[in-house]
Amino acid sequence: MLTPDEAIDGVAERFGRHPGYRALHAKGRFYTGTFTATKEAARLSRAAHVQGEPVKTTIRFSNASGNPADPDYLPDIRGMATSFSLPDGARTDIVAQTSPRFPTRSPEAFIELTKASSRNLTDMWRLPAFLARHPNAIRPVLTDLPSLKLPASYATKSYYAIHAYKWVDANGGERYVRYTWRPEGGDQTISIREARSGGPHYLQEEIIERLAHGPARFELVLQIAGEDDAVDDPMSTWPADRELVTAGTLEITAPAPDPEAGGEVFVFDPIRVTDGIEPSNDPILRFRPKAYSASVDRRAGSGAGS
Repeated sequence: MLTPDEAIDGVAERFGRHPGYRALHAKGRFYTGTFTATKEAARLSRAAHVQGEPVKTTIRFSNASGNPADPDYLPDIRGMATSFSLPDGARTDIVAQTSPRFPTRSPEAFIELTKASSRNLTDMWRLPAFLARHPNAIRPVLTDLPSLKLPASYATKSYYAIHAYKWVDANGGERYVRYTWRPEGGDQTISIREARSGGPHYLQEEIIERLAHGPARFELVLQIAGEDDAVDDPMSTWPADRELVTAGTLEITAPAPDPEAGGEVFVFDPIRVTDGIEPSNDPILRFRPKAYSASVDRRAGSGAGS
């Protein structure tokens, strides 16, 4: 069984060791915003941050690469991590990315795929070999290819939280949901030529310029699982006719001071939930906090990064 330290070592084998940085999503910046839930969200969960009062949020947009020097114009998955500040001083998080499906069912297979995704010409054989050993990953990998298209902005892509969570309402009623952040104005991509003309940091520079003229808005959309839908499998897709509910609006208003500038470590944890929301038994979801913990230890000790 893969250990958290072995997972971080596997990522470092692919992207190199970059002391002080996250092993994945190494390049990113923080922003501040406000989330306001809908009445429908309050009906579905008793969680404190979905009762309708505006909630302060901290957001981090990032590139999935583990190399912080990789330019923004490289095709990559993008990340959007959101932390909600609760009335009691605690936090709850949503960790999302632009790929709509996770490509594997186990941490072991994911690390194998990460190492197989090298851009080095001498390693091009690795991905076909991985897919030959894991044919069930072919469809998710193909499905995720459009998510590698270069975004016009971090604010013009949809982000998917991948995992299912149980929402529990005030009367004890339960249902599983998946989260999607949908950008105001829809998804917008640009060509590689356009992206290169913007420079290696075009995404980070564009979002700062955008926020100077007004907030970037996303809707939080819930897809509600049917009775027979797989809730513990991040590779699964639920039928398109499943009920969709708009749970609220996130307004991202300004760049935020880096909470890690003073040596602190700010972790977005997909299993950090609050009363009214429960994690599924998805093995990838359950493994992620362990890997993050190992990664944080290395960041704090100037190891491989997290």
